Amino acid sequence: MQVLVTYDVATEKDDGKKRLRKVAQVCKNFGQRVQKSVFECLVDQAQYEQLLRDLVKCIDEEEDTLRIYRLREPKEQFCRHFGVKPSVNFEDPLLV
Repeated sequence: MQVLVTYDVATEKDDGKKRLRKVAQVCKNFGQRVQKSVFECLVDQAQYEQLLRDLVKCIDEEEDTLRIYRLREPKEQFCRHFGVKPSVNFEDPLLV
């Protein structure tokens, strides 16, 4: 399944900056950054549950916001992209 992870972490304090880095790192482990606080992830059900657990552990629910949207598939039919940084299709062969 394809999911969109968005977050807003309060960074006025040092612990907020640390949480922000942790949330971004968790998201990088599961997908690709498409904007500063937005990641697209291609995950199976087990990975999705792990992603949720990992992210919820990182945030302060009194100060931060985390939203996860399940994208309709095929994403290309429902998502239009304009500008730089085209997204990577995880199902295409990877050329090194």
